[in-house]
Amino acid sequence: THWKHGGIVGVFGYGGGVIGRYCDQPKLFPGVEHFHTLRVNQPAGKYYSTDYLRKLSDLWDFRGSGLTNMHGATGDIILLGTTTPQLEEVFWTLTHDFNQDLGGSGPNLRTPADCLGQSRCEYSCYDTSALCHFLTNEYQDELHRPAFPYKFKFKFDGCPNCCVASIARSDMSFVGTWKDDIRIDQDAVNKYVEQDPAYPSNAGAHKGRDWGPFDIEKEVVDLCPTHCIKFENKKLTIDTENCTRCMHCINVMPRALKIGKETGLSILCGAKSPIRDGAQMGSLLVPFMEVNPDNDYEAITELIENIWDWWMEEGKNRERLGELIMRQGFQKLLEVTGIKAIPQHVSYPRSNPYIFWKEDEVPGGWERDVDEFRKHHLR
Repeated sequence: THWKHGGIVGVFGYGGGVIGRYCDQPKLFPGVEHFHTLRVNQPAGKYYSTDYLRKLSDLWDFRGSGLTNMHGATGDIILLGTTTPQLEEVFWTLTHDFNQDLGGSGPNLRTPADCLGQSRCEYSCYDTSALCHFLTNEYQDELHRPAFPYKFKFKFDGCPNCCVASIARSDMSFVGTWKDDIRIDQDAVNKYVEQDPAYPSNAGAHKGRDWGPFDIEKEVVDLCPTHCIKFENKKLTIDTENCTRCMHCINVMPRALKIGKETGLSILCGAKSPIRDGAQMGSLLVPFMEVNPDNDYEAITELIENIWDWWMEEGKNRERLGELIMRQGFQKLLEVTGIKAIPQHVSYPRSNPYIFWKEDEVPGGWERDVDEFRKHHLR
């Protein structure tokens, strides 16, 4: 295009947060000779006061173009278009007067993003804003000083509805889940079946047109991905062992079904857009982890740092975590994190007949007495 895009300019002490943009025809368009972008770390859950938004808008009208993007794909407040002399001025005002920091850009940790979580949502299985805020503060150095092979994103979803699409857009996604039974109010289930006006399906989200009478078999039972739901004799039953917590049934009948009480989160790794290889979704690494802010999320930070150590050592330039997993295998990810393989880690059955053993997995190792072997395996 007519724009040079890249990290030529910045603010003192930071390697990220500013994306330099220069026009290749400065004499023809002197007003946009440079049109740099700043990424500003958004508040957890994207909560703002009107006073803050007015101050931010006034600052950008004064120091920049006045154009903003609320919010970018990473989640940041995007301030579009200013000149090089204004960068330090904006940075000073943001940090000293607004108590606001720049976000991530370049090969570093990008600005963590979360859904509203327990501040507004009854489905949230952990406090997304608390974990997002903690990791943002914990990894300031990784956020502002690029040292990774490429970008790395955290995203936090309070439940499997994935309102920030963490499972598809982040190298490490934290998705709220539960491990006990879905709570069922059988009277409310039958209110939906009887089409009580006070119990519209999907909480009334589809009431813009006449979809016909509610059919629990067609709209709930048959659409369960693992077919673990039955509705017989006016009673709904769910086989918890086969439930994948997709939440479709809960979304359709929110007044009848609730998430379980033993809540926590699942951790998935390796989602990304198509850059070097094609797009891919996150792969399940930790099926369930209880979230405990009292111990400073020690289990989570230990897992993150083990993954980073491996990725920074083995990752090629511009290689996302998901591409490293594809290149070296999911088994290697389990080894570096110290997690034992379980059936939930298998995405599809083996497609070749060869099994490669390590020496420590073979009784006696590679050095064995052939005569002793022949006693049990005669020719």
